[in-house]
Amino acid sequence: MPPTMAQISDPKIAFAYLRPACVLLTREPTVTNVDTLSSQLKEVNDATLQQLQDYVLFPLRFVLKVPGPKKDKLVQAVAEAISYVLENTCVQSWETLHDLLSELCLCLCSPTDLGKPADTSEELQSAVLRCLTALLHAAYGDIVFKLFEPIMLPGLGATVSLLLALAEKTKSRDIQVSALKCLQALTLQCDCDQDHVVPTSEERCLVGSIVASFLPGITVTVARIITGDLRQGHGVTVRAIKVWSRTVGLVLDDAQLQDAESNKTPSTELGRIGQLVVHRTKDWVKNTAVKLCVLLKKIIACTSAHQHWRVRLEMVELDDHLLDRCSQSLKQCVGPLLEALVGAVNDEEPRVRERCEVTLRAVSQRNQSCSSRGDKSSTAQTFTDVLSENLHSLATSLPRLMRTSDDQKKLFVLNVFLGYIKLLGPLVSVVLNSAAHLERISKALMQVLDLDVMDVRIVEERSYAATIETTPGSADSCFARTQRKHFLYFTDEKIFSVLMEICRTLGYYGNLYLLTDHFLDLYQQSSSYRKQAAMVLNEIVRGAAAIDVVTEGQSLTGQVRGHSVNQEDLTAAVASVMEEYISLKNWHLITVSEETERDRQDQQLLSPSRLLSISNSDFSNSDSNCLQVISSKINSPCTSTSTSTIHQLNSNIWQLCIQLEGIACFAQTLGRDFRPLLMTSLYPVLEKAGEETLLVSQAALGSMWDLSRACGYSSLKELINENSDYLLNDISLNLQRLSQHPQAPRVLTVMLTHSDCSLLPLVGDIVQDVLMALDLSYDHTAALFCSVLHALMKALARWFPSSCGRTTESAQSKKSSGHEEVFDIRQFILDYSKQKELAEGIGIEEDASVEDLEAPAPTECEEDAEDIYGPDVKPELPPHLSITKDVMERCIHLLSDPSLRVRLKVLDVLELCVCVLSEKENELLPMAHRCWPPLLQRLTADDPLAVLRAFRVLCTLGDTCGDFLRRRVSKEVLPKLSSSLTRQAPISAKAGPVYTHTLAYKLQLAVLQGLGSLCQRLDLGEADLDAVREACLPYLSSRQPIRVQEASVSVFRHLIQVDPDALWFTLNELHCPTSYVPPHPDLQPVQLSGMGRPRDEYSDNVLKLLQEEFGSVAEAVDQPGLANEPVIDVTD
Repeated sequence: MPPTMAQISDPKIAFAYLRPACVLLTREPTVTNVDTLSSQLKEVNDATLQQLQDYVLFPLRFVLKVPGPKKDKLVQAVAEAISYVLENTCVQSWETLHDLLSELCLCLCSPTDLGKPADTSEELQSAVLRCLTALLHAAYGDIVFKLFEPIMLPGLGATVSLLLALAEKTKSRDIQVSALKCLQALTLQCDCDQDHVVPTSEERCLVGSIVASFLPGITVTVARIITGDLRQGHGVTVRAIKVWSRTVGLVLDDAQLQDAESNKTPSTELGRIGQLVVHRTKDWVKNTAVKLCVLLKKIIACTSAHQHWRVRLEMVELDDHLLDRCSQSLKQCVGPLLEALVGAVNDEEPRVRERCEVTLRAVSQRNQSCSSRGDKSSTAQTFTDVLSENLHSLATSLPRLMRTSDDQKKLFVLNVFLGYIKLLGPLVSVVLNSAAHLERISKALMQVLDLDVMDVRIVEERSYAATIETTPGSADSCFARTQRKHFLYFTDEKIFSVLMEICRTLGYYGNLYLLTDHFLDLYQQSSSYRKQAAMVLNEIVRGAAAIDVVTEGQSLTGQVRGHSVNQEDLTAAVASVMEEYISLKNWHLITVSEETERDRQDQQLLSPSRLLSISNSDFSNSDSNCLQVISSKINSPCTSTSTSTIHQLNSNIWQLCIQLEGIACFAQTLGRDFRPLLMTSLYPVLEKAGEETLLVSQAALGSMWDLSRACGYSSLKELINENSDYLLNDISLNLQRLSQHPQAPRVLTVMLTHSDCSLLPLVGDIVQDVLMALDLSYDHTAALFCSVLHALMKALARWFPSSCGRTTESAQSKKSSGHEEVFDIRQFILDYSKQKELAEGIGIEEDASVEDLEAPAPTECEEDAEDIYGPDVKPELPPHLSITKDVMERCIHLLSDPSLRVRLKVLDVLELCVCVLSEKENELLPMAHRCWPPLLQRLTADDPLAVLRAFRVLCTLGDTCGDFLRRRVSKEVLPKLSSSLTRQAPISAKAGPVYTHTLAYKLQLAVLQGLGSLCQRLDLGEADLDAVREACLPYLSSRQPIRVQEASVSVFRHLIQVDPDALWFTLNELHCPTSYVPPHPDLQPVQLSGMGRPRDEYSDNVLKLLQEEFGSVAEAVDQPGLANEPVIDVTD
């Protein structure tokens, strides 16, 4: 690259160098000649160019003055050349400044209307705007202030109108920004990096007086730009906000308006121009402030919640500028300005937040200094008074704004509300001492937090006791399933977060006793406020404990908080609120419709005037009955005779959930100090964990996890075990008064679900009480206690795992080992020959001698004899087996209960009993014998749902009892199951996709899924296997539902383990994939019905079974090395 040439510094040489190009351009105004001059100008240094400025500008200005239309390219080139000259020189002549300003404006404006831009190219507009900006920056000394003499008002007004029109009407963002920058430079408000003329106070007053004439046009037009289309980009909006704030700050500067010289009467020599001059009198200032306040509110509404942080930051700068310079002249605007500033205190962008805090401190300090001086000309109120009044005003309008605004506006309003509270800081407690403020704020929160309780899904969703196991990840999954609250007046989760932060901040700065007492009064006064008051109370307590409170020095007083809440105060507040939560009227609420069958049955325990309850009376005492008759004089809250509406039920559900969240919140607040309160709070929480309503049970389970963590327990198991003494004591007492405490069985259910085997010795007596009650009043309490028994048995099955599923495992291992063995035809023939000889009586003596050799040793016989003649003492059963046996005894009687719901629950319990007792066969088999008749009734003559559960129990019995059930199943069950499957096969083959949702399909699928393992475990005979095989063959059809086909294939897999030869033959008769060629000509060919048959609906599943189960045999038959081995003739 060649070295840069030195610029010309001698004016004579530069003149001689530039003269030809200037002369040529004057004679021939073309783009080429302009470009030639421009390139030569760049070879002259700035000092020399300054001396030749007028000479160089003359040909360029001459081109612009030539009458007639000119090409845009030529004007653009001239503007760029002038820009270069002005950017590197100073304009020292007023005439040059004035003429150039006029000439450049004429390049932009329309010939017919000087206030409107011409229809020119964007490149030309951009070049001329750059040139105008350079001209205003190049004006030297005092000449720039001659622009602001009254005589210049018409010309200056035309320029301002032109720039505003370009900024508003042009679609190009760059031109809009350039026009606004030029307007800033014209009013001496430019903020670029170049050096600017710094006006004195008098000069600034002069500029302000002239710009006041253009204030309406500038503010209205720029406000339209700010509140215009978001697609214009944040750069345009930021620049427009700067123009608006600087212009208003210039015209309505308090210092200017106090100067008497700013209001002097202009000279009468101006003539008509004098009518354009604005006199900044007090009335004018007042009227202007009112109009500006309207514009300002529109600007704040559109920009305070703008998506781009730079726009929000510029709004903070606007607030700071106007509050600093115009606090007196814009008194009407102080409220909106302060509101916008406070709204930015909680901005998500740290730079906006920090700038806002600095501005607020400056505002506060200015007010404090004015107050300390006793400056009556400033605001008559302190800054704190302004904040408290604004807070009261906003609280008054908050419900209306939440009902009518969009979510973005709501979020901004709430951030303003929160900002006021944070700015007041410890003074919040002083403000809240005002009854009017406290009442207004509390009522606003009550109305804003109103929940939407009309969703029918809330009351419809049901939980099932003991379905949630105590696993390490169950806490997270519980919280993941928690349903989000739905509110009447907003949907955005951010709005709810801000509302909760408002409540926490009130608790942090406010008087805890005052707030809890006030909101507890609201909680008690009206049921419509109860849910909202509970939400607020929960967060107030969290805030008092400084949990999730962000107060990074935002308080104007500089103090963190006015007073420190000690642990005793927190504990007292928590105890009072929690006592209200778990009181009878607020805790035992109706959450399910009493019209359902389940609730009618549960209410039988409570509805009659004569109620049954458990007593601890001695069994041997005949005078004392184990059941006492109690008169029901006190109506329980749960026993409303009228059917509750969906609205009421949902409201009760949400109230309980919020109160459960509150108990968890209180535990987090107090930490380990909450442990003494567990004696009163844990039992009610466990009650709700056993609720049928899904939302309540999930909230209770989440509260249990929070309680365990807050109190230092590692798991729910430890929480329950450590507090089991008084929990079980309460359960025992409440079981004696079951009419008043119908939830006691559910508490026991939850304890069993989330504890371990260490709880078993403690619950033994209570389990006996439950069984006793079930014996003596099963018609009333069966449904209530079956859930307890189910939870008990599920817990025992979890605590004492048995080998209930060993059959499946052994079958799988047998299957896997069978694949590894190679079928030996020679050995098979030898074994077959030996068995045939033994059947004919040949070789019996040799076999008998072998048996003699295998006779047991004499010592073993002696030991057996000692066992025979020893004492016959039956060992005592372990506690869990004894309880299981007692429970199974009750299940046998309840299997014939008239209620389907009870029968289904009993079948579930019976299945678990069988699993637990499976380790003690001597106890299981007699119980299985006793339960067989009612179980058979459920299998053969009951509702399909009961048949489904009963078959599952039968499969479990088959896994555990084995041969004991073979004859019963073969004679009484299999024929009916086979005939049912045969009848249903054509129906399912023709059914559509809706069939998979029917109960018949579910029953059919369950039978097929369990039938194979049942047949294998019972080792059924050939006739039974044939019946099962014939019933299941139609389900191998591809026309059957996919899962039914898979279940049928599983049946055949199990049957193959029992009788592989017969199944191989059956499958090949249905579809034979290959032809079997004899390895020797003397052997007869094998003929099977499935050979040569085309692919049909059974082919895929048959091939799948043959490849999976007989793959190794098929390979062996095809091997040529087996030609010398004997082969079985399957046709014999």
